[in-house]
Amino acid sequence: MDIKILVLLILFTPLIGFLINGLSFKNKSSIVSGIIATSSVFVSFIAAVLLWQKMLLLGPERRVIEVILYKWLEVGDFNAQFGVLLDPISLTMLLVITGVGTLIHLFSVGYMSHDDTPARYFAYLNLFVFNMLLLVLGNNLLLMFVGWEGVGLCSYLLIGYWFKDQEKAAAGMKAFITNRIGDAGFILGIFVLFMTFGTANFQELWSFVPKAAELGWTGPVTIACLLLFVGAMGKSAQIPLYVWLPDAMAGPTPVSALIHAATMVTAGVYMIVRLNPLFLVAPNAMMVVAWIGGLTAFLAATIALTQYDIKKVLAYSTVSQLGYMFMACGVGAFGAAMFHLVTHAFFKALMFLGSGSVIHAMHEEQDIRKMGGLKDKLPITHFTFLCGWLAIIGCPPFAGFFSKDEILWFTFHSPQGSKFLWAIGVFGAALTAFYMTRLMFLTFWGKSRVPKEVHPHESPALMTIPLILLAILSIVGGWMGIPEVFNHFPGVSHIPNIFEEWLHSRILPIPNLAEAHPGQELAIMGLSLSVVACAVLFATYCYGIKTDLPKRITQKFAFAYDTLLNKYWVDEFYFAGIINPIVETSKGLWLYIDVNFIDKTTYVLTDLVRGTGGFFRGMQNGNLQYYVFYIVMGLVGALIFCAQL
Repeated sequence: MDIKILVLLILFTPLIGFLINGLSFKNKSSIVSGIIATSSVFVSFIAAVLLWQKMLLLGPERRVIEVILYKWLEVGDFNAQFGVLLDPISLTMLLVITGVGTLIHLFSVGYMSHDDTPARYFAYLNLFVFNMLLLVLGNNLLLMFVGWEGVGLCSYLLIGYWFKDQEKAAAGMKAFITNRIGDAGFILGIFVLFMTFGTANFQELWSFVPKAAELGWTGPVTIACLLLFVGAMGKSAQIPLYVWLPDAMAGPTPVSALIHAATMVTAGVYMIVRLNPLFLVAPNAMMVVAWIGGLTAFLAATIALTQYDIKKVLAYSTVSQLGYMFMACGVGAFGAAMFHLVTHAFFKALMFLGSGSVIHAMHEEQDIRKMGGLKDKLPITHFTFLCGWLAIIGCPPFAGFFSKDEILWFTFHSPQGSKFLWAIGVFGAALTAFYMTRLMFLTFWGKSRVPKEVHPHESPALMTIPLILLAILSIVGGWMGIPEVFNHFPGVSHIPNIFEEWLHSRILPIPNLAEAHPGQELAIMGLSLSVVACAVLFATYCYGIKTDLPKRITQKFAFAYDTLLNKYWVDEFYFAGIINPIVETSKGLWLYIDVNFIDKTTYVLTDLVRGTGGFFRGMQNGNLQYYVFYIVMGLVGALIFCAQL
């Protein structure tokens, strides 16, 4: 099949699904609207697989295809085409978006079966997929920005899907406004790049990249990269713009799986990986990316320790894992960031959908303090969630082990990294292992705390089949990126790193990277695994053996516990220091400028015009005697004037 036809199928079949469900939004059948939506994304997935097969047949250096669909903007010497850029980076994202997206759509058919407006839900979901595909396929920054804003709109619609609930509507608004702050930086970064290089096309930008790195903070590339990273902070929930993502759990659970685990929140990582030649010549910007990522990974992991909403635990875990991806980008390991992006999509989508299965079984209950002992009631959900748990804590040979270990190794070994940043990453991994083990005990293991009136039951096949498939991917997904150091084991033949070889031609290597010593890399790997194992054992001791210990610890360290439980009071600080002053200032401006000046000025002018009009209207009353009087007065006035000349 022709490449252009495949591109059109990938991009526009979800849009067709959106139009069909959108025009029939009153349809109350989740089966009908779900089949339409799921089929449209599945067609995109099949087309993406066919396109991937075609690219495999090409040599590594020829795996770059630009397809121009039509001329979009043309102003003077500037032109931006509506075109797509096909290469290993965008194809990797295509397979994740459409593949994982299909499974989440299928899960939604069962999950939304009791909703009153399923067609509206599936229309929004399809529109989101279309915009996400546009974001990753665009061959220039402007087209990427269109998709970037499109997924922001769909995120707002889906987070606030149950908008009649004021809290859920507020969560959608919070996500929308926070992302707009980041997007302001993103669009300014695009302007700086255009002013510097005169183009927004990715291929042309790469040809203009300076040979020498910018060592200062005021170079145009450094400024552009920092501004673009502000956009990534918003979209991918990094400090200080991470606060929207935990509240975004107000939307339906499959929305969390699709938008806030597998696709939209990874857009910032994708953007930086796409522009890796630019970031490599801006080492100061990369340093900021690395440290923001590392600190975000640590901060979010500490907050997750004290959360009791099953989706909030996973939300802060997502923020933390995104921090690891940015940490990898900041030390120059762009391939490792993409690898973790893919494996994270598998196991985190699995865990979000698994939490949806639990919530479905518990009749919409999300508090893990009211769960426990669900292992026997939900055997499929438990087993698949177990696979996700083993993957996210980095247990070999599950997917998360390979991708997270690669990030930690490059953070330690790269000239752009640091030992302190690596220590933060290892500590964050230990915290991840602890709070995810805590989640397993409080949800599935231990003594049941389920209320007597609730009778948990396993979810239907429409929901468990996607869980099983994602569990398989969470087990084997990391095998495509087995590190080179494994080839040094006795008796092991050459194991190729398939993922690294696939991305090799589109991602530049880390500058001045020294050759790795196998013993050192294995020691670093063993150390991080040991720390994670200790965290798992400690969590097991706390929640499986000495179950009263967590309560005693929280009482002894009450202030620290309250700080984490209240999420460091960041939201309260934003309201007290930023939002409320702006609101109060706006009220003052409204009262003194809008009401007392602008409104009163317009009222005076209105009264003047109305009074003047009333005066002249009185002169045109149709009375002939008045008209004769006016004529006589006019003549008298004219005669007097002439007499004075």
